[in-house]
Amino acid sequence: MRTLCASTLIGEFFVIGFAGLVAMQMSDLPTATVWTVSGIAMVVCVLLCGMLSRPGAVPIGWALQIGLIASGFVVPVMFFLGGCFAALWWASVHYGRKVDAARERFAATAAEQGPESA
Repeated sequence: MRTLCASTLIGEFFVIGFAGLVAMQMSDLPTATVWTVSGIAMVVCVLLCGMLSRPGAVPIGWALQIGLIASGFVVPVMFFLGGCFAALWWASVHYGRKVDAARERFAATAAEQGPESA
């Protein structure tokens, strides 16, 4: 799950940065506000990549997805991009857990068979 979720978060990192550039030009918000919010979201993306194996990381990721969708009120295309990344986040969590479970089953089967079957 870590690899899929981290890939999604790194993609979001770049999208948030580019959305900050667009928001700086399109909105009436002060530049400092735009970059404070964008910067915090970008830092959360990077930190969350390292926290994915800890409890609570997935709900924080969902909160980030909601924030990304909500940023569409400043940059309208973010409604679409936020929805796409929310779908990617769901797929990363859902299928990542399936891959992790399959790896565990494979490791258990290999451990049962012992080194003589290798």
